[in-house]
Amino acid sequence: MTPMATKGLVLYLLTGFSVAVLSVLFLSDVSGYSPNKNLLSSSSNSTLLQYSSYVSSSSTDTVWPELEFSWRLVLATVIGFLGSACGTVGGVGGGGIFVPMLTLIVGFDTKSAAALSKCMIMGASASSVWYNLRVPHPTKEVPILDYDLALLFQPMLMLGITIGVALSVVFPYWLITVLIIILFLGTSSRSFCKAIEMWKEETIFKKEMARQQEALVNSRGDLLIDTEYDPLVPREEKSQMQILCSNLRWKWIWVLVLVWIAFLALQIIKNDVEVCSVWYWVLFCLQFPIALGVFGYESVKLYKEHKKRMSIGNTESICEASIGWTAMHIAFCSLCGILGGTVGGLLGSGGGFILGPLLLEIGVIPQVASATATFVMMFSSSLSVVEFYLLKRFPIPYALYLTAVSILAGFWGQFIIRKIITFLKRASIIVFVLSGVIFASAITMGVIGIETSIEMIHNHEFMGFLGFCSSQ
Repeated sequence: MTPMATKGLVLYLLTGFSVAVLSVLFLSDVSGYSPNKNLLSSSSNSTLLQYSSYVSSSSTDTVWPELEFSWRLVLATVIGFLGSACGTVGGVGGGGIFVPMLTLIVGFDTKSAAALSKCMIMGASASSVWYNLRVPHPTKEVPILDYDLALLFQPMLMLGITIGVALSVVFPYWLITVLIIILFLGTSSRSFCKAIEMWKEETIFKKEMARQQEALVNSRGDLLIDTEYDPLVPREEKSQMQILCSNLRWKWIWVLVLVWIAFLALQIIKNDVEVCSVWYWVLFCLQFPIALGVFGYESVKLYKEHKKRMSIGNTESICEASIGWTAMHIAFCSLCGILGGTVGGLLGSGGGFILGPLLLEIGVIPQVASATATFVMMFSSSLSVVEFYLLKRFPIPYALYLTAVSILAGFWGQFIIRKIITFLKRASIIVFVLSGVIFASAITMGVIGIETSIEMIHNHEFMGFLGFCSSQ
């Protein structure tokens, strides 16, 4: 792990977030606008770009186009397929591509587009997880999914997402646009630099391997060693079923499922309770002990195992992350989990655009980082899909169609990228894809956000924070 680089990235995200939020106070003071009372109707489940539905009264209407063959559907299918394939390979989902595609090309309103985007992320994540469960770890005899890291980050990420979703109805739309640009550009640039570093390391490694092979051949091209010696303990070739069974850890999976069920139950009950009532805040606060309980259990486990290994002089990593699980590092990971979830809930993503780069920063190899981030994202996106379904936020035919497209894209994306990695022997390709998807999301969401914000300014819309209770 490179602590300075990781802390620098988090410091950049926190600074950009703070400066953007504080700037609202100045802008709202000098603008002198008053909030439009007709624009204060929303749900606590607002997600990415739903705030843009406040721009005009017409945008508050639900727009569900008919599912019929047309050039719009074909173009949306192609973009959705490519976005899902690249998004799941990088472990970031691709919501920043889906929402503009569904609104600009297909014609959905932004609330429905955000809900359908979650369906696509869920489908692609689920198929990618299924594919990864049938793939062995590239270097060790361990599951390719790091369950320790999943248990560490999933509860804090889901807690952060619920906080971010609550804040999304309070934050002005232009501020969300600024945050998208700052955060997406920051994480994409850092991921791109990380990919270049890995590419250089892989080049050096390939040259060293080529040099060693040349050492086995004399000047006439004859092999100096004509016998291939098998290792004393050869690596056992496993069947697909054996790989699948070795990748499944049911104890950890059931814990993650129980956390998912607990958060879902609280969200469903909270939706039927009066906003800002006593029971509303009780249910909202119950999420904290659930998330902190699972996180605390996993943190204590990692801390004790790390301390035990260090006491006997064993410096081997407990999990894929190459950091020492000290109290400081555990607290740092909790901060990153909540930050990623809060920003993800605020911007409508599953938090993958922070979790993916973070796993790479703490020393997880790209294949495992992608598989683990996608695994965690499957839980967060499916939670949103169930909520949106109960609220009837998306048309079922379109949801089924786009989910099916994403399922195919997630599977084939993983299959093709692993073939390319095997052929080129460069895992850094995953990091390049991750960086590219985040950058593309920054461009698409940024352009649309700037255009909508300018329209709001011309219409003299209110540019400050809205009241939480009055905005529900």
